[in-house]
Amino acid sequence: MTKAKHKSVLGRGLGDLLGGGEPEPIAGASSIQELLIGKILPNSNQPRREFDEEKLAELAASLRSIGLVQPITVQQIDSDQYMIISGERRWRAAQMAGLATLPAYVRPTRPEEVMELALVENIQREDLNAIEIALAYQQIIETHHLKHEELAERVGKKRATVTNYLRLLRLPAELQLGLTQRLIDMGHARALLQVEDTERQIELYNLILQEHLSVRAVEELARAIKEEGAKEEYPTAPQTKKPKATKREDYRLLEQHLNQVLSSKVSLKCNAQGKGKLTIPFDNDEELERIMQLFERIQH
Repeated sequence: MTKAKHKSVLGRGLGDLLGGGEPEPIAGASSIQELLIGKILPNSNQPRREFDEEKLAELAASLRSIGLVQPITVQQIDSDQYMIISGERRWRAAQMAGLATLPAYVRPTRPEEVMELALVENIQREDLNAIEIALAYQQIIETHHLKHEELAERVGKKRATVTNYLRLLRLPAELQLGLTQRLIDMGHARALLQVEDTERQIELYNLILQEHLSVRAVEELARAIKEEGAKEEYPTAPQTKKPKATKREDYRLLEQHLNQVLSSKVSLKCNAQGKGKLTIPFDNDEELERIMQLFERIQH
């Protein structure tokens, strides 16, 4: 069967770029060559910025034992040097293992393709954290003057997915670091973006870390903060104070405080005589256990 002619990598999805199932060399690569490690250089525009030293050491031990199973992919930048397109982690581990050479696919690549190829290769392997992906998307957009829709088509993602990643770059540096270190995930970050005030974002972020809040709990808290801000921005007309109004306001504030402390939609109701009911809902046994642990902490 006659093979189809090679098409440009740009404008193709992840499946076309990298294939499914077992990892394969990037389309258009030449036959494998054995290259001296000293002649291979890292890509300065590599989207991946964090390398786990412990995992690198584990991979290095594996390389000493059985060698490199999957070659890296490089482009030749002059007569005696090559730059990595994909496989920097393997290259770093090979250096740690003391290997002198590495098998590599040498691929003729246009400069504008390198960043995209490195990005989609890492996304396919789920090697990048959310901020690394966001920064890579932003760099491609700025370099090639792309719209979100155009970038989404190139990397094989939905437009909304690309936009959600780029919005992460609006978060304070402390929260971006939390994403980089995987202290919170994308769900937490999207909920935090609902809160416009930076100080409140950081407060809610610290609460997530302290109480190990679920994404759903953070969404509810962020919604409550947003509604509270809307009421302050558009206050209702002043009304004549009624008996016990101050007391009911105190209960409302107490209810909000309990919502934040317990990360649950607490309901506090009372009548004019001060008699009432406090309700703390939970979705499952784990949620109930978490609430009980909070009460035990308060007792001690």
